[in-house]
Amino acid sequence: MALPVSAQSLSQGTQSDQVLDLQERLSALGYFHAGITGYYGSQTKSAVKKFQASYGLTVDGEADSLTLSKLKKTISPKQSVLDELARIIHSEARGESFLGQVAVGAVILNRVQSEQFPDSITEVIHQPGQFSSVDDGQFALKPNETAYRAAAAALNGADPTTGALYFYNPVTATASWSKSRIKKIAIGHHTFTI
Repeated sequence: MALPVSAQSLSQGTQSDQVLDLQERLSALGYFHAGITGYYGSQTKSAVKKFQASYGLTVDGEADSLTLSKLKKTISPKQSVLDELARIIHSEARGESFLGQVAVGAVILNRVQSEQFPDSITEVIHQPGQFSSVDDGQFALKPNETAYRAAAAALNGADPTTGALYFYNPVTATASWSKSRIKKIAIGHHTFTI
């Protein structure tokens, strides 16, 4: 599922599904070499500058409507990272409310921004031993539209957990360490912690 690149301007400090789209397009063209995060940081700005210079655009590092239009005409994104985020949401929180699914997506993004975890969505999801659905194969299930909407909401800054880095189901969790963490909020069948 590819998200459209809008006419709005994207700049450093923005976090959104459109930044994820931008990063994937720049990566596919060989301008962006960092992990896909959905966050417009200095590496994204540098990649935008390189793209702008190559295509005769004003080189300012801001993805304005002209830059986004040229990028959209140049290449289509693979959207594999959005798919991965939707897959982890679906496999870990299907059956939960939309808010509960957004919360799981927010945990992934909170980990990306935390120094305690890898610095890309893909690396966070596939970090060994972190998500049972990756280990037991549920991650391979095809996500539904709700999971994609939840992924987009989380990428656009929705965080009903207010910064949680972990979640667990208190009924099924077997690891004692998960229950010993500081609780932030319970949403549906999941408890979100730091």
